[in-house]
Amino acid sequence: MKWNADLYDQKHAFVFKFGEDVVDLLDVKPGEHVLDIGCGTGHLTKQIQDKGAIVKGTDYSPDMIAQAKALFPDVDFAVENAADFYTEQKYDAVFSNAALHWVLDANGAIKNVYDALKHGGRFVAEMGGKGNVEKLTQAVRLVLVNHGYVNQADVKVWFFPSTAEYAKLLEDHGFRVTFTSHFDRKTPLQDGDEGVAKWIRMFGAQFLQDIPEDEKEQILKEITHKLEPYYNEGGQWYADYKRLRFVAVKE
Repeated sequence: MKWNADLYDQKHAFVFKFGEDVVDLLDVKPGEHVLDIGCGTGHLTKQIQDKGAIVKGTDYSPDMIAQAKALFPDVDFAVENAADFYTEQKYDAVFSNAALHWVLDANGAIKNVYDALKHGGRFVAEMGGKGNVEKLTQAVRLVLVNHGYVNQADVKVWFFPSTAEYAKLLEDHGFRVTFTSHFDRKTPLQDGDEGVAKWIRMFGAQFLQDIPEDEKEQILKEITHKLEPYYNEGGQWYADYKRLRFVAVKE
């Protein structure tokens, strides 16, 4: 999937703004080595560095990393795959915000994080949890099937686990889970009734692969229409986000 880093920063800044709470949960101490996985355009990586950490930000998207380097040239960034990386440097903490649900190989990611941490190091993250954008996903799949795009409707874009499901994965890899929370957080969409289409083009583009542009427009309008009773609150549209947040310690 190719990311539009400019659009991400301009229209979807809620991704890193909501993540500021997770930075607080990280509770950075000056001099700590911190790895930020799925750092996007680097805004939270920079905040972590400003708290005194020696930080490295990684992301699978070259476009995101290019933007991060341009915005924050004094921060260390690199293109890396969360499910397949190795680091000689051992970290006091690994941080991730709004990224792990993109990593379908959750076992690979958790193993790599465990290996990257010092003993006693912590893994602090927030991701989409069970039920995240469920109404949106249902509407997308229904409309795609109605248009004959069965393969696109079956695409697995994200992994949204329950607390028990992800805690078991963490424990299976040697972590002790010290905190977890699964909560609703309805998330405002910009640009009114255009917000759903823009969200899908940004975050769910895989659903629209190989569909002609004119038909894409029609499909997005139909999805928006189906979601309006649930998403439109007096002209402000909200997506049905459910987040999973956790702290796990390498023992």
